[in-house]
Amino acid sequence: GSDGLVHDVLLTIAQAGEYLGTGERFVRRLVAQRRISYVKLGKYVRLQQSALDAFIEAGRVPSE
Repeated sequence: GSDGLVHDVLLTIAQAGEYLGTGERFVRRLVAQRRISYVKLGKYVRLQQSALDAFIEAGRVPSE
């Protein structure tokens, strides 16, 4: 917003899998292998949308 804070959506593993179009298992593997940054809220694992966007960006292959 205009307050200068980044309002980053937190997604569940399931939502993250849907966002990436890959499914939960893939996301759980990324988390387990520390290939994507995640947020630990007690026993819950959440993924920031910006982290997912960064992951997508890192996988982008430029067109010829």
